[in-house]
Order: sequence, then C-alpha cells, then structure tokens
Amino acid sequence: MSSGNDLLGRRLQAARERAFVGREEELKVFGSALRGACSVLYVHGPGGVGKSTLLRRFAHDAEAAGRRVTTLDGRTMDPSPGTLETEAGPVLRDERAVLLIDAFERVQGLEGWLRERFLPRLPVGALVVVAGRNPPDMLWTADPAWTGALRVMPLRDLDPADAAALLDVRGVLRDLRDPLLAFAGGHPLALSLGAAVALKDRTASARWTPSQDVVATLLDQLVGEVPSPAHQRALEVCAHAYMTTEDLLRAVLPDEDAGSLFDWLRRLPFVESSPRGLFPHDVVRGVLEADLRWRDPRGYADMHKSISDHLAAQIRGATDPCVLGAVGSLFFLHREVGSTAEFNSWRGDGEAYEDAFRPEDAETMVKLAAEVAGEESAATVAFWTARQPEAFRLYRRTETGELVGFCSWLRLDPPSEEEAAADPIVATAWANARAIAPLRPGEHLAVGRTWVLEQYQGMSPVMDLMQWRSVGYCLRDDRMAWSFMAMRSDDPMRDYLRHYDMHDLGEHAWVGDVEYALFAHDWRAVPAQAWLDRLNRLLTGSGQEDSAVPAPALAVLSRREFADAVRKALRHLSSPGELAASPLARSRLVTEQPGSDPAEVLRALLEQAVDEVGKDPRAEKFHRALAVTFLRGAPTQEIAAERLGLPFTTYRRHLAAGVERVSEDFWHRELYGTIGR
Repeated sequence: MSSGNDLLGRRLQAARERAFVGREEELKVFGSALRGACSVLYVHGPGGVGKSTLLRRFAHDAEAAGRRVTTLDGRTMDPSPGTLETEAGPVLRDERAVLLIDAFERVQGLEGWLRERFLPRLPVGALVVVAGRNPPDMLWTADPAWTGALRVMPLRDLDPADAAALLDVRGVLRDLRDPLLAFAGGHPLALSLGAAVALKDRTASARWTPSQDVVATLLDQLVGEVPSPAHQRALEVCAHAYMTTEDLLRAVLPDEDAGSLFDWLRRLPFVESSPRGLFPHDVVRGVLEADLRWRDPRGYADMHKSISDHLAAQIRGATDPCVLGAVGSLFFLHREVGSTAEFNSWRGDGEAYEDAFRPEDAETMVKLAAEVAGEESAATVAFWTARQPEAFRLYRRTETGELVGFCSWLRLDPPSEEEAAADPIVATAWANARAIAPLRPGEHLAVGRTWVLEQYQGMSPVMDLMQWRSVGYCLRDDRMAWSFMAMRSDDPMRDYLRHYDMHDLGEHAWVGDVEYALFAHDWRAVPAQAWLDRLNRLLTGSGQEDSAVPAPALAVLSRREFADAVRKALRHLSSPGELAASPLARSRLVTEQPGSDPAEVLRALLEQAVDEVGKDPRAEKFHRALAVTFLRGAPTQEIAAERLGLPFTTYRRHLAAGVERVSEDFWHRELYGTIGR
C-alpha cells in the first residue's frame, strides 16, 4: 500500500480521535478488560447513543496495545451461528485477539448460542465486546459462572460538560450551542447532526428555536440541497419503509431513475446498508416521518399506499419462505398504530425461525399442545397432523432448535362429519359460516389456531412470525371465503384481532376445559385489497377527506340469489336507480371494474354479456331474444315475440335460455374473474 494511503488513514484516525469526547469511565473499563479483568464486555444503550463510535475507539486502543482486532456488524451479518463462527474464528485461536460485535440487536437471537456454545471456547486472555440496544438477558447474571467473566456496561447520553465539548470540537459557534444543547441534551447523534448544521450554515442560530420541527430543520441542513423533488421523495420512502431497495423505489416512483436514487441514498451519512436493503438511523427515520406527516399529510398517505400496494403484491407473488419477510415489512408500515405497536415485538430476526412440519415432529407437538392447552387439544393436533400435515408451521429457538410453538391453518371445503366430530372448533366455525353466508362452488374456509409456550405468548418474536404467517395465508388465497381464528377467551390479543377486522361471532367452542372464542372474516364481503385499504386509513386517515367513510362490504350472494338479481337487473337495464339498488352493484363482479358509478358499470357489463351470447353461432336465437327484449326496449314480451316473428312460447324459451347464459357468465366472473364457457 502506498505511503499516501497510509497518510490518509492516519489523518482520518486523527480526526476521529479529535472528535471523540467523554466516555472516560467506559475507556477505563475497556482498558481493564484488555488486562484480563473480564473476558466479555456487554455494552448496551439506545439507538444513536454512540455505541459504534465507542467500539471504533476500543478497536484503536486494542490495536495500540498490540492486540489483533476483528470487528463484526450485526446489520450486515447473516444471523446464523455458522456465519458468526466463521467470521469470528480468530478470537478462538489467539489468546490476545479482540472481537468487537456491533449492532448485536440485529442478531439478538444468537445471544443464547453465543453464551452457551461460542464464548466458553475462548482462550483465556482473549476479549469479546458485544454492543447492542438490548441489555443481556437474565440468564447471564443467573449463572454464577459468568460472575467474574462478564462485565455489563450501559451506555447513556453524554453528560452536559461532554456534550458541550463535542460541540466545541466540531467548531459550533457559541451562540448556537445553547439552543442545540437544550434540544439534543446529551444524545450524541442529535448533537452531531446539530453540529453539521452549524458548520454548513453559520447563520442558522438566528432561526433556531427548540420546537417540534427543529430536528427536521437539522436534517434538511445536514443533507444539504436535495438534488430534486425525486430525491426528496426517495428519502421519505426510505424513512417509511422497513428496508428500501431499487425495486421499491421503482414501484413507488415509476417515472424516476430508481438506480441513481438508490445510489444517492446509499451515500447519505445517516443511511446504512443491510442484506435486505437500505435503512436510516432510527432517530432520522422518526424525524423524517414526523416532518412529512406534518408538512404534507396527503402526500404521506399517497406514499404509504404505494409502498403498501408494492408489498402486498410481493406477498402474493413470494415463494413460501419469503412470505414472512414480506408480511413483516408490510406490518412495519403500521408500527405506530395502536394494537400493532402493542402486539409486535420487531425483534424476531434470528431469535426464532419457522420450520416445516415433518412426521417425526408430531409426537413433540402433541406433548406441547397438552402442556399449553390440555389433553383434548393435543388429541385434535394428533388428528390434524395425520389428516392435513401441510397445514402446520413450527417455530423453534435458533440457539437450541427447541420447539416453542406451532400454528395450523386448516383448509375445509366443507369439513367432513368425522372432522367436525373430532374438533369442536372446526364444527363451530363451519356451523357459523353455513348459517351466515354459506360457501359457494370452488370456495373453502380456513381455521387458524396457535399453540405457544407461555414465555412466548403475547409480544414475542414467535408471535410475530405466527401473525405474519396468518396474514400471508389470507392475502395469498383467492378462493378462501371465510377465515376463522380461535383464541382462548382470556387472550389479550382478542382486541388486536378486532382491530384487524376479525369479528367476534359471539360463538364459543369448548375443547376440554378450555373455552375458545371464534373471530371471523368474510373475504368475499371485504376482499384482501379492501382489507388493506382499511388498514391504510387507520394510519393515514386523519389527513384524508374521505377517511371517515369506510368502504362498503361487498354483497355475498348464493347462486339462486345471484341469478334472481341478474334477471331483475336485465329487466331494469334502462333504470339507473334500480341498477344502483341491485345487490350486483355491490358484488365483486362490479366493484373490481374501472368506473366510479356502480350502476353505469353494471349496465355496461350486462350489455357486454348480451353481446357475448351473440358471438356463439349456436346461441344466435338466444341473443336476438335478449337484444329485442332488453337492449331495444320492447314494451312487452308479446310485442318482442311479434317483432322476432316467433310464437310466444318459442320466444319465451329462447329468452329464458339467453338469460341463463348471461347469468352463468356473470356467476363465473363473480367467482373467478373471467367469463366462463
């Protein structure tokens, strides 16, 4: 390497050393650790508090002491034991090696494996530093073996003197320091952003007040002159989405150069990369979100819907292993909405994983079901694993492979007598569906249930994965009429299901001594897109004029009701009021067509269906009867028969056959979205 590069490296390191302030106690602890005071140093603190900066300083001090340093970043690491073992290997072979793991919260699921499998193999004298947002779990301190080997070090904001010193070394003018310190306190990231503003615009102090939009002003100054409105929109997309890719930018900003926008985002100082895409620091994300919602509520709603639509399309087209990630990204858009925030942990990466069912798992699943829900529930598990093994998904702890829960989504069309007798929940679900809105040809219902060990119930990574699997199942199955979710009557997630338009039917089922409430959704009345639109209104509705008006439920008609509605609509083809009142105007057939007036859409579809009958040479006589009667407005059927030159009974036979052809085509389009033949 050239001396010029060496010089640049030294200059960069010197700049970092000059900018580093405070943390004397933390550096003292690290120095003691290098001398053998402990083998593992666990640093934890909130986002932006300076963990990464401190680890860079640790690396410098360790190298200065002649120690070999390996640095890993959880944001760019595959969260698997094998990857960590490979990349961290040097620390297992060298008693003077130092391993630094940053952003450990991104691979938190490896914590148990690290503690039980990896760290015990350290040679005496080696040092591992783990830095993440979450404190170590209680198993570290509960084990007396770690008493002398582990040191836990919470990292907090800088004290006032160090915060002022940080602004000093960054060259912030004195008249700007007080408002900056008043706003940012000792938060290192906010202070650093403020310092960047001061360096870019030395007149900023005249405009500064510690108001709600101060951080937005900081970000505007830090980014500098945004090259174009497209770059601004790309920045806002990056703040709202869980991860941003070129593909997402291309979908949300179809008229822009997604590649160049992605490259620009990647270079921003507060945007980081991961295997899934780009993401901003949490502080920056929150500020950009709040700024756009305040500044342009309608633009925020439009952007949210575009991202949501893109993710929904990904969910429908994803391979089975990719469904969970796509649904998780969709839920992240709603991370601050009531129940979503309450019942999603957002820390599932690596801690638990989904597994497919294998016959050898059945015995363990039955035992787990008996433990959490009783012997009768275990009997239903044994029954269904033999009958519908593909309906089950298993969830295991990453560090041990231990089964901690499983779920099932049973497909029933309809259930047999044996199935209904074996499972009271299935029997109750089927009875309710049959009474309220029976299945139509080609449709089925699904019944979902979960079995989870007590420590993973409520908000947990395991429940995150189960929720995402359930939503993915519902959004990907076009022929599912009903979905039912069985919940224990005392489960706090019942209100959460209501939030997501799962209705408590008031019907309960008993499995042994355990009472279950059934929550249902009719996907014919409120299809997947309408369901997603409702969720979007919950998030963005305050900024939309029509947000308080929910989309009406679609009409779900039986075959006979549908045929009666078609006959009546044909008779009133020239009456917009009658067509608007027809249940067909609220059917999937009509609502999925372009056009804002359901009556006009229905009229056009009926006329098209009559024309389609005429395209079949075998049905020409049926088409003539339809056209004269409904399209040309014969005042009576007798006059229509006379115009056609047919005996009245022959005319009536042709007309009935034509109406039947139109009804069949309409029914096929209602069920399958295409014209049937």
